[in-house]
Amino acid sequence: MLLITGATGHIGRELVRELDARRATFRILVRDPARATDLPDRAVRVVGDLDSPATLAPALDGVERLFLLVPGTGLEHTRHALDAATAAGVRHVVLVSSYAALGDPVPAMGRWHRERERMVRASGIPATILRPTGFTSNALDWLPTIRAGGYVLDPVGPGRAAPVDPADIAAVAAHVLTGDGHEHREYLLSGAETLTVAEQVRILSAAVGRDLTVRPVDDPADAVRFRYPHGAPPALAEALVEGLRLMRADTVGVRSDTVRRILGRAPRTFADWCARNAHAFPAA
Repeated sequence: MLLITGATGHIGRELVRELDARRATFRILVRDPARATDLPDRAVRVVGDLDSPATLAPALDGVERLFLLVPGTGLEHTRHALDAATAAGVRHVVLVSSYAALGDPVPAMGRWHRERERMVRASGIPATILRPTGFTSNALDWLPTIRAGGYVLDPVGPGRAAPVDPADIAAVAAHVLTGDGHEHREYLLSGAETLTVAEQVRILSAAVGRDLTVRPVDDPADAVRFRYPHGAPPALAEALVEGLRLMRADTVGVRSDTVRRILGRAPRTFADWCARNAHAFPAA
């Protein structure tokens, strides 16, 4: 039996579909079952919350492998999940971390992920760590300015990245969760191509049939407002500004061949993601 957290997010939805296709036996932890109505029936819904430790014991009863994806920058969700997993006798944890945990020195955003990795290892439960680069689905963050004026704010200029499709992260996770020999392994996951924001916007423009423009940000605060229009806690805002500065300086981009090695195929491209999700963006 598997338990999937984060099942209604970008990675989680793809993972549920992957496990359903594999005819796996699994549960999904959901706070609101209404958000999971469009997921396959094979996914057994268990109502629970990583904020509420008492709800996790029933969800983990009989579970052998846990897919752990926690939101935000805190550590309490990870602590609650691992305490419950240890008590339930879970034998394998697959944690979604971030490539930012590999920095030297580690940026603030990476330190939160690295601490979660440390907590998983300290639990004594054999684990697999997935460290994806930025997601192709982060392009959805551009929707407010595209709707307002047909433009995208670019905070990283010449910086390059190899965004990974959440569907590929999910496919690797499904392979790990349903296979053997992945314990105590760490997998860096990326797309195969490095792109600037301007190049990504050109690809998206072609997919949606609309001429989108790119505008540089005026200052770091502008970048934070773009990402978090309703405001961000100071620590998160500072971490975001630091991360964007490092991304601007990286004109090569982090890449790996892990997706190809594990799945036996090339990673999906940013153009693939745009074609599948063009309906989410306003056309001309």
